[in-house]
This record gives sequence, C-alpha cells and structure tokens, in this order.
Amino acid sequence: MNANRDNDALSWGGENDPTLDQGTDALPEGWTVPRGAEPATPGRGVAATTRTPEQADAAGSVVLVVLGILAGFYLLYTVGWFIGASRIENPLSSDPVSGFMFSLGVWLSVAAPLLWFAATFWLTHDHPRARLVWLILGVVVLAPMPFIFGASA
Repeated sequence: MNANRDNDALSWGGENDPTLDQGTDALPEGWTVPRGAEPATPGRGVAATTRTPEQADAAGSVVLVVLGILAGFYLLYTVGWFIGASRIENPLSSDPVSGFMFSLGVWLSVAAPLLWFAATFWLTHDHPRARLVWLILGVVVLAPMPFIFGASA
C-alpha cells in the first residue's frame, strides 16, 4: 500500500519487483531461459523494417478512412435495398409458399449488404488486404439496382 491512500488506485501489488524492470536481465533464482527463446534482433533471422512509426500510423489512418467510406457505402446500400424492397409488390400472392419465399428473398436482399460487411470482417480479421478486396467487391456486386433504376414490380 502507498503511504498516500489517494494513489492506491494507480498502483498494484508487486510493482516494485526487480524482475519486471525492462532494462534488466535479472531472473529469479532457479529460473532459466529456454534454449532458442532469446529476443529476436535484426540480423538474427528477423528482417529490419524500413518504416518509421509515423509512416505506419499514416498507413493505418488511410486504411481506417477507406474502411469508414466502405462502411458508409454498405449502410447506404442497405437503405437503398430497403427502399427498393418496399416498392415491390408480391406478384405471387395466391400461393402462400411462393408468397413467403418471395418475401424472404426480398428481405434477405435488404440484409445482404450488412451480412456481407459483417462476414468480411469476421472471416478476414488476419488479412487486411483481403478484407479491402472483398469489401470493394461487395460494393460492386451488392449495388441496389431496384433503387438505382426505380424499378417496381
């Protein structure tokens, strides 16, 4: 505990442990470093990067802006499909099964942009380039044609 109780929330037990200092190689007695677990350094199997932290932050910012723009497209596409779907009347109202299937297809078309966006983020979380490619492909494929051309059945 600290002498000043106001600072207790800013500390935790064991914070003065000498093995937690980043500048020391001190290990508790009896501990050993496994063979091959030494820190990797450039020149020992790890390629040195040529990007500065500022360049990496700028690239990350550009990707973030592009993802925001694509997310806006998908939101607008969902609204466009909703407006287009609300204009379409069910031409097969005599048969309940075909009427249900028609309605299901219409509402799945409304949900398709959101589902594509969510599935792309879920399935490509380790591959940022693939994520951008799939999101751009979705912008092309999922355009709300009934809204764009003003079609109605």
